[in-house]
Amino acid sequence: MQILSTRAKKPSMPIGEQIRKRRKDMGLTLQQLADRSGLSAPFISQAERNLSVPSLVSLLALAEALEVDISFFMQVPNTGTIVHRAAKPNIIEVDSPVQYIDLASDLDDRKLDIILMRIPPGHAFPVDTRNGEHFRYVLSGELYATAGNTRTTLKAGDSMHFDARMKHTVENRTDQEAVLLYVGTPSVFKKAQRAK
Repeated sequence: MQILSTRAKKPSMPIGEQIRKRRKDMGLTLQQLADRSGLSAPFISQAERNLSVPSLVSLLALAEALEVDISFFMQVPNTGTIVHRAAKPNIIEVDSPVQYIDLASDLDDRKLDIILMRIPPGHAFPVDTRNGEHFRYVLSGELYATAGNTRTTLKAGDSMHFDARMKHTVENRTDQEAVLLYVGTPSVFKKAQRAK
């Protein structure tokens, strides 16, 4: 399978339209894309109509199924440094109400992602599963979080570490922004996947 590489750039159209256009260009039905990505056809349909915002993990599954690099949907900063300054955050440009800031370095064989997420009030991520591990640490605000049979409210200073093969999600059910530190393996943004 040859992966279509694209230069990282600010998305010119909403993610839903990008998914639909690429799916149609490949001659895939919604069900075929669902089978290839492991996501449900109703979820993909909602995403294509911009009624649901895919999480980063869902976008990775869609990128693989659509044979494109993850940068097809977003601009991932590539600074070439191991130091990140607060005054110059590495913001991942993606069509989402959540702000993602990449805190990890551009290592050649990056094993994990470290992402700061600013999650607005009322936002709920779709339920995801993937291989690897997830760690969540709430810096401020409050989040309702699930992982397998665990359902809990996480407040500032609370954390979760779990096998990401369990169904999991996070919701901000409050009227305040929540800030979450996420660490996950394997890396969605490892250098080998980035547009150069």
